[in-house]
Amino acid sequence: MTRRTLAGSNHPAPADAKCVGACDPAERFDIVVMLRRQNGAGFRDLVERLESGDASAQPVSREEFEHRFGASAADVQCVERFAASHGLTVVNTDPAARRVVLSGTVEQYNTAFGVELQHFEHQVGNATHHFHQPGHPVHLPDDVHEIVTAVLGFDNRAKARPHFRTNPTIRPPIRAARAVSNSFTPLQIAQLYGFPSGDGRGQCIALVELGGGYSETDLQAYFSALSVPFPIVESVSVDQAKNAPTGDPNGPDGEVTLDVEIAGALAPAARIAVYFAPNSEVGFVDAVSAALHDSTRNPSVISISWGAPESAWTQQTLTALNDVLQTAVALGVTVCAASGDSGSSDGVGDGADHVDFPASSPYALGCGGTRVTAANGKIERETVWSSASDGATGGGVSATFTLPAWQKGLSVAGSDGSTSVLARRGVPDVSADADPATGYVVRIGGSDTVVGGTSAVAPLWAALIARINATRGKPVGFVNALLYAQPGAFNDITSGNNGDYSAAPGWDACTGLGTPVGAKVAAVFASA
Repeated sequence: MTRRTLAGSNHPAPADAKCVGACDPAERFDIVVMLRRQNGAGFRDLVERLESGDASAQPVSREEFEHRFGASAADVQCVERFAASHGLTVVNTDPAARRVVLSGTVEQYNTAFGVELQHFEHQVGNATHHFHQPGHPVHLPDDVHEIVTAVLGFDNRAKARPHFRTNPTIRPPIRAARAVSNSFTPLQIAQLYGFPSGDGRGQCIALVELGGGYSETDLQAYFSALSVPFPIVESVSVDQAKNAPTGDPNGPDGEVTLDVEIAGALAPAARIAVYFAPNSEVGFVDAVSAALHDSTRNPSVISISWGAPESAWTQQTLTALNDVLQTAVALGVTVCAASGDSGSSDGVGDGADHVDFPASSPYALGCGGTRVTAANGKIERETVWSSASDGATGGGVSATFTLPAWQKGLSVAGSDGSTSVLARRGVPDVSADADPATGYVVRIGGSDTVVGGTSAVAPLWAALIARINATRGKPVGFVNALLYAQPGAFNDITSGNNGDYSAAPGWDACTGLGTPVGAKVAAVFASA
């Protein structure tokens, strides 16, 4: 039987990871097979029109999407026959998300997909992480190869990291009526940025989380102290992951609670749906897909505060998650993604510049960070967030994605004084306060603390868009083209750098277009 290599399915292990042998042949776990979509040409045409801001193009409903652009019954059946021929169990099929979930043993997977699953140990700080991944790319028979776009789950290494930074030196009371020690409540930040009135009624904000959890006690105390109505906060399990708080503000709980408290404070009448998934490539893709295809809660905006350098992901995962984000454009769902907290290197120690994914996807609104100084309810000074000890906003030029039409003609400024034409996707698109030294007052593990990071910016923008969607009575959907056409809707940040890139008039690779002038952003969307 002829087999062909599935493009992008090679899994290079980290250079400092140690292979400790073949996986137990009897070990059983699930994988996800991603299928091509029906009417690919029609889908690409719709996305391109929506991406360009074509007023005649309209997003489709979730039901229409499945009918027009989901996986075909014939393709699903082809994968089911392939699975049965190798003794694999079909756990679930989801034509709308184009997913077939299979269960099998290591021995069955090795035979069916032409891989050799191996067990690795990886030392990260003081912790030893164990994971498995294949020693060879995936190989598929010709008939299956034609319809499969990705096979996810063989690599279960945790790659995404939460983009938040705590400031343990500041413990202000939540009830502070004005900035204390240069920290702010979400309500104060909304005032500084001139958010339009509104509470997000009728909207659903989806938060994607890859670990940790939130405490109902923390949320009750927090919203009560802010005199904000307690929002509907709902935990949604993806791939058996659940809301699992530990009370550690420096762990994933800090991320989850930050997201919920910022989104809930600024859009208290919206439903806050928290999609918990395992921290793995398949978990990340499944979480975003679950939010997009959730016809019960119908999120109109998704906030993602997790990511990793583009170089950390396998090519098929980059392609698969980017494809899911394209689906968001077709469905009219806005996706806000944090651009990272480790400056222009994105924490990679190879001396080169890197950008964070999924913020670097052209179908996401990449969210960078600033440092804010304010007095009497007004911004006095705002610069790029960059600190030798507390991190710096991510941003730069993608090595993966081509230049979007709405970024054509832009220039990128280097911190060495150089200027060059932007040749590929530039990150971020927008920004807001993110420096933990001027961060957000939140309540985590029973204590008030101050948290920063671009993780705070994604839910902030998500809540702003939810407010605007509620007022419009219709989701604005993909916003990038609209925003780039109206740079006057932003506070232009022209001071500071994130390492190798510098702030400059107009768009830059530190703060994007700048921070929102909320009423002007609302006006841009109202006229869309």
